[in-house]
Amino acid sequence: MNRVSAIKIIGSIGLVISMLLNGCTTNSITDNNVSGNDLTATEVIRLMGNGINLGNTLEAYNHKSYVELGVDPTSFETLWGQPVTTREMIDDMKAMGFDTLRIPVAWTNGINYESGDYTIDERLMNRVDEVVNYALDADMYVILNEHWDGSWWGMFGSGDEAVREKGMALYKSMWTQICEHFSDYSYKLIFESANEELCHRLNDSDVTGTEGVLSEDECYETTNRINSEFVKLVRSTGGKNADRFLLIAGYNTDFRKTCDDRYQMPEDTAKDKLLLSVHYYTPWDYCSDGNAKRWGTPGDYEEQNSLFQMLTKFTDLGYGVVIGEYAVMGAANKPDRDKFYANLLDNCDLYNYCPVLWDCSDFYKRALRKTTDENIAKLYSDRRASTEEGKDYSEIQSAARERMDKSTKAAEDEFMAGVSIPASDDTAVAWIMYQSLDSSVQYCVGNKYDPTDMTLGIVANNAEITGEGTYTVSLDFSDCGIPKGVLFSALGIYNGEKFFPGYTISIDEVKVNGEVRELSGKEYTCSDDGNCTRVNLYNQWVTSIPDDCRHADGDKSDLSATVLSVKDNEILSTLEITFTYSAP
Repeated sequence: MNRVSAIKIIGSIGLVISMLLNGCTTNSITDNNVSGNDLTATEVIRLMGNGINLGNTLEAYNHKSYVELGVDPTSFETLWGQPVTTREMIDDMKAMGFDTLRIPVAWTNGINYESGDYTIDERLMNRVDEVVNYALDADMYVILNEHWDGSWWGMFGSGDEAVREKGMALYKSMWTQICEHFSDYSYKLIFESANEELCHRLNDSDVTGTEGVLSEDECYETTNRINSEFVKLVRSTGGKNADRFLLIAGYNTDFRKTCDDRYQMPEDTAKDKLLLSVHYYTPWDYCSDGNAKRWGTPGDYEEQNSLFQMLTKFTDLGYGVVIGEYAVMGAANKPDRDKFYANLLDNCDLYNYCPVLWDCSDFYKRALRKTTDENIAKLYSDRRASTEEGKDYSEIQSAARERMDKSTKAAEDEFMAGVSIPASDDTAVAWIMYQSLDSSVQYCVGNKYDPTDMTLGIVANNAEITGEGTYTVSLDFSDCGIPKGVLFSALGIYNGEKFFPGYTISIDEVKVNGEVRELSGKEYTCSDDGNCTRVNLYNQWVTSIPDDCRHADGDKSDLSATVLSVKDNEILSTLEITFTYSAP
């Protein structure tokens, strides 16, 4: 059974178990739930549909100007390049297919907490209230949080107990005021305990001036305590807050770290009203403005699918899951963004998560009131909550699974179509293993030849080895990103020891970006696994030359595992190696 087939079977079994454990039925959910809160956490997720963030707006941070100059905190809304939010913009978002709006807020923009007064400036509270009502009036769910905010969160990690106590006092006072202000607002308003700060960032020094003292275990413990205090505080303020849905920030909102058993969801007096918040920017080098500019290998799909499946740990226990942020940032025409989003939305359909796009006028240009990508706009329009109303959930899941299987198969077919020499136990193949200094670009690193294990866009010219002779192999990085430097590189011959035991590789010429690059030492031939013959071009982890290594002239003096010289900031467009393969 191949790896992909195994994953499909395991995923299907996990899906069935998840549905049974969290009580998910095939019935449709159509209750908009504006007057009562009879829905469970997993049921409300289906009504929340797709979401979008009002990014870089009400969380644009300028606390110092408020405290020192008395600047109106509502003026900070445009500080990070966004226009003043209008009702029409929010209506546009709803019309595009977004049923949830997440509103990040930097509340200390209107709090002079250094003085010991934690009162939120009325002007800031009223402006947040206004934007919340824009969304509620548009029949959207609204997520309201406390977002980064200059990283005052570092107070929780201070070595000074008095500072830690002030941090908790600020947090509690802030949320008490927010809860009291919005206590009778629609159940469609959801409070979120934090953004990404509940993690090692509890040791941030931005406000305290010194690094915090919490260990990782203590960061987990403090995260759990903050979330627990958040739930207890909200419930104590009464009104609709007694059973309002609450969004609990995961550890660093990271999938893997939140699934760590050290992270615990808080207890709650309200039944089935807690949601989990995590963010998805994986792989970061593609999702950010990093060096990788392509996505869509079989490995990329496998990574995304397996990470999303991990979160069933929480849905199995009855918690709703919100992907509070995800995005592919960078140029508007960045390749494969549509593939990334489509598969992510399919995962959310499959496992019943609510995806909330991080957007700072990258997708929806607020000032122009228009979208930048029609294909992606159609993804959201087609998947709005109203289009799924009345459908059995099993129908939605089956359609998502079918699309995911087709996408994975298409990725496999696309890759194999570009592979001139597929992996086979009956063939010896030479190739260049490569990993860029920041690990954002790589090709087939390891003793096993797998031409699909690569950064999308690399063009590899590998060589079938038939015996003694001279061969040339190469990598072309022109369409895969910006590989800088070398973290690891080697010339490998898969099945070399199997078919040509004892043969020696002699490097005749290395070209970097089309120019000959002199080696800085003598290369040697070896094998780590008894099957793959290799020459280490740059392997900094080799601490001693193996006794059984081989060299064409038999002289084993001055051998090196780092013979390829590439500067750390050097950008590679091509790498070519010509070598001679000689019998013993």
